[in-house]
Amino acid sequence: MSHLLVNGVRLEVMGVGEAAPGRPTLVFLHEGLGSAGLWRDFPAALAERTGCRALVYSRQGYGASDPCALPRPLTFMHEEARGALPALLDAAGIDDAILVGHSDGASIALIYAGENGRHLRGLILEAPHVFVEPVCVEAIAKTNAAYASTDLRARLARHHGANVDCAFRGWADSWLDPGFLEWNLEEFLPGIKVPVLVIQGRNDEYGTLEQVERVCRQVSGPAERLILDQCGHSPHRDQREAVLDAMAAFVGRLL
Repeated sequence: MSHLLVNGVRLEVMGVGEAAPGRPTLVFLHEGLGSAGLWRDFPAALAERTGCRALVYSRQGYGASDPCALPRPLTFMHEEARGALPALLDAAGIDDAILVGHSDGASIALIYAGENGRHLRGLILEAPHVFVEPVCVEAIAKTNAAYASTDLRARLARHHGANVDCAFRGWADSWLDPGFLEWNLEEFLPGIKVPVLVIQGRNDEYGTLEQVERVCRQVSGPAERLILDQCGHSPHRDQREAVLDAMAAFVGRLL
C-alpha cells in the first residue's frame, strides 16, 4: 500500500500488475464498510486473469486514507463520483479504465458513468444500489445495532484503524437518515453507454434483484447480468471462482 494525494487528500492506494499494451486499468471501488485491503487478493487474481493492471484505493474516511468530516452529506456518493474519482484517475494517469464497484462503490461507478464517463471502457457492478429498499434499511439497522453491542467495531478497526468510527458512522448514519429514503440514481442510467456487467447474489441481505433489473433495463449500452445461488452481498467472496470467470470473460470481450 502507498498513498496518492488527490485534491489535497491522502488516499490509500495499491497498484497491482502491469498492463499489456492497449489494455485498460481495473479500478476497484469498495463497499460502504470496505477498504482497499478488504478486497484481499481478488484484484490481483483478476489482473492476472485479464492481463490488465489494477488500482485499488480506500475512499476518504476509510482504511489508511485521511479521515473525513461527519456527518457525511446524503449526497456523499454523488460527491465521490464527481470529485474524488475523476481526480484520482487523473492523478494516477489512468486514461482507459474499467470500474469494478461493489455496493456503494458500484453506485458511485454508475453516477460517474452516467454523468461523466471520461476514459471509461466498461463497468463491472457487484450488488449495486439505485434506489432504497426496506430490506436494505432493515439490514443496515441490524448492522448498526451490532456495531454497538458486539465485536463488530473491533473487527472493522483491523481494516480501518483510527478511521473505524468515521467509516461506520459515515455509512450507517447516512443510509438510516429518513431523508435518504428518497435517494435514487435512475436518472443517471440512460447516460451509460459503455458495456455493463451486473452481478448479484440471490441471498443478498441488502437488496433485491429489482436493483439489477432497473440497471439492465435503463442503461443505454449493452448490459449483462449474473445472478448467483448461495450468494449474499459479496459475490467476489461468496462465489469467488464464478465471479472471477464472469469478470474475466467480460473484460476479454472489451479488449
